[in-house]
Order: sequence, then structure tokens, then C-alpha cells
Amino acid sequence: MGLLSINQKLNRIEVKEFEISNEIVFNYFNNVPANERDEKFLKAIYIGVLALMEDRISAFLAKTTNELGTELESLKMIFEMKKELFYKTTIKGSLAEDDIAEFLNNYFTEKKLKDRAILTGNTTGSLQRNKTGDIICEIDGKNDLKIAIECKFDKSLKLGDIESKDIFTRKTDTAWSQLIEAQANREAKVSLIVFDKALIDNSIFKNYENVGFIPSVGFIAVIDSQRGDYSNLAIAYMLARDIALNAKEVEFDKELLSIIVNRIIKDINETLTIRNLVEANIENNKAILKQLEKSLLLMEFNQKYLGKFLSDGKLTKKDLLEFYSGEEVKEKFKQIEIDLTNSLV
Repeated sequence: MGLLSINQKLNRIEVKEFEISNEIVFNYFNNVPANERDEKFLKAIYIGVLALMEDRISAFLAKTTNELGTELESLKMIFEMKKELFYKTTIKGSLAEDDIAEFLNNYFTEKKLKDRAILTGNTTGSLQRNKTGDIICEIDGKNDLKIAIECKFDKSLKLGDIESKDIFTRKTDTAWSQLIEAQANREAKVSLIVFDKALIDNSIFKNYENVGFIPSVGFIAVIDSQRGDYSNLAIAYMLARDIALNAKEVEFDKELLSIIVNRIIKDINETLTIRNLVEANIENNKAILKQLEKSLLLMEFNQKYLGKFLSDGKLTKKDLLEFYSGEEVKEKFKQIEIDLTNSLV
């Protein structure tokens, strides 16, 4: 029989006499007054059990810092080493996804919701060869009512709002593009992107320190995984859930129209730069002609989607993704740029 036995009648554990040969444990109790050792020993067992139950070392440390005071320093050192390894490894993304899915499923159980968070892994969605959307949350267990969640523990990812986006630069992922893409790819009602406080670009953090909402695009939640603080994720999820459950199809979406109009305003401002180029230096003809061709292509491209929106009263998430990325107009400009360069040499 082992050292530990369970007394079911008295609802307690019983331990036989035993010895521990451990330097950390010895040093701790050696510095505790004899009349306090029994109390401290019981407290140490209690805190250890809490740590096993918690299964989140960062949250455990936050909760028990004042329980044993400086004696937790050894454990903190181990935690700091693990944290350093976490930030240096390439697996931090998948670890984040696992933790977020686990948190959400525990949260659903606690709130008595029938929702469930499912990791998508390496499976592609409705867009060809596209895996965007790390987690799918099925509301009330319905696979046709979903929230798509993208986890991004990456400082290089910018906000990428449509007003500042330059279609003609190299394609890069942004918070905006990932939100739109996740929703389109996973055929979700709402999308949500999760950042870690320690791994987030300043362009995002200065605008959305906790929870953010971009109309007709999606939600942003900033968590602190190393402290076990996922409260912002819970807030963002419940807001997204309310929208998914209560949003109704409308004939005219003002917020979506605002996105298109903001793009048009941006392109008008670019067209105005043409006049400045002409006034500044006639030698800028090549740049002027390229800018003119860009603007003409963009006007045609924007007009196409504005016409579709005014005709149908809405744009699908796939349409919105194509409008945001502007790949179509970028491809057209490539040949025009080559022709202009060759003709002006």
C-alpha cells in the first residue's frame, strides 16, 4: 500500500510517516519557525494541488504570489525559462491556438452555453488552398452558425486598415485581411482575431488595447497569455456571438458602403497628387502617367464593386475579400507598367 490513502467516510486524506530529500523543500522549512511548520506544510500541499488543477502555470503564479512569498522564486525562475523558450520557438502559434480553444470550451461549460470551439488544424476552408481561421466556434452546436477565430502571436502583423492600404505593394497579411479572410474561408457569421499583449504590433495595440470592433470586418481581442488573462477574449466572443445570433439581412448596409466610400476618397486623394507632380517637375512624366493609370484602374475597379453593391444591396465576404485585396487591378497594372517603362526609355 502507498503512503497516501483516502478516508471516504471522514472525507479526508491520510498520509503515513515519510521523508523528503529535496534541497528546495529543506531550505524553505529550515527557515520556518518550528511552531509554524505544520501550517506551512499544509499550505504547500494545498497550493500544489491548486497548481495541478489550474494546469496554467502563469495563472497559478498570479493567484499564489502572496501565499508563499519569496519561496516561489524558484518556481518563477522555471516559468521565466519556459516563457523565454516559448517566445523563441516556432510552435508558439499552435500552442496559442490550443490554449485559446481550451479556454473557450471551459468558458462555454462555465456559462452553460452549448457552443463549442473546434481547432481547424491544417484543413482548408472554402477558399482554395486557404487555411485562415484557426478555430471555428459553433454557436449552440450548429455548424451553420459559426464564429471564425484567427490567432496571431506575431509582432510583424500590421493593422492594415483600408484607408492606408496600397494595393500596388507586395501582398502581406494584416489584421483587416485576416479578419475578412477568416470569415470568408470558414463561412462564418462573424470573425475575431486574437493577439497576445507581448506579441502585437504597436499600430494595432495603440488603437485596440483590450477589445476592438471594426464595422463589417470583425473583432480584435488582446490577451495576456503569460498571466493567464483571457478576459478580453471572453468579452469579444460574447459580443461577436450576440451579433451572429441577432444580425439580420438588410437591404442597405451603411457600414459596408462606408468602407467602399473611404476607399474611393483615398483614391481621389491619390489623383490629386498627380497635379502636384505636374507642378513640381515636368521630368516626372513617367511617374505621373503611372499614377494616372493606377487611378484610372482603381476608379474602374471601385466602380465595379460599388455598382454590384448598389444593385444587390450587399457584398458577400468573398466579394469584400477580393475588394480589399485588389489582386485583379494589381495584375492589370503590371502589364501597363511594363508598356509605360518601355515606351519612355
